[in-house]
Amino acid sequence: MKEQRKRAVKVRVQGKVQGVGYRIWTRGEATGLGLMGWVRNERDGSVTAWLTGTDTAVSTMIERLWQGPPRAAVYQIDIEELESWIAPGDFRVVA
Repeated sequence: MKEQRKRAVKVRVQGKVQGVGYRIWTRGEATGLGLMGWVRNERDGSVTAWLTGTDTAVSTMIERLWQGPPRAAVYQIDIEELESWIAPGDFRVVA
């Protein structure tokens, strides 16, 4: 079986993403895809996530972030490719 390429990204999600369960939803989706990392609210109303895993899983998660939970409305996602793949051994909601 061919080993998939690893990928790490920092993602900033803008829109109606706070107060709608976006972080909890993100943790569930990321965990289901086998990703490691974290998600947090930012003071400007955006949400930031660090996603680490296979290229396929990270790409799938980025697609899902556009949808979000039912009450979310995403209008922009900025993606920063990272060199470091260091992440917690699970996926966490952080303050």
